[in-house]
Amino acid sequence: MLPTQKPQPTYRTLEEIRQRKDNLLEQIQTDNKQFSTLWNSIFVKREEASKGDYIASLVTNTMTVVDLFLLYRKLRKSYGGLLNLFGRSKNKR
Repeated sequence: MLPTQKPQPTYRTLEEIRQRKDNLLEQIQTDNKQFSTLWNSIFVKREEASKGDYIASLVTNTMTVVDLFLLYRKLRKSYGGLLNLFGRSKNKR
């Protein structure tokens, strides 16, 4: 959405400026409350995981690390490392 220019109100007295300032302050505080509520609803604290969930997560993460290590070994053995995978040849003089 492109910003649009709103017509600037003309103020005749300092009291009108103070009223406008107070209205803007109220709007900002209301928006801040809404923003805080939405922000806090995004980052809800998870409930404590059970021991079974903890062990399942640990096994999953361990298997991921082992899988990455085996992939790295295979690439290194086949291509001589990751850098040679992208264009360098082994017999370059």
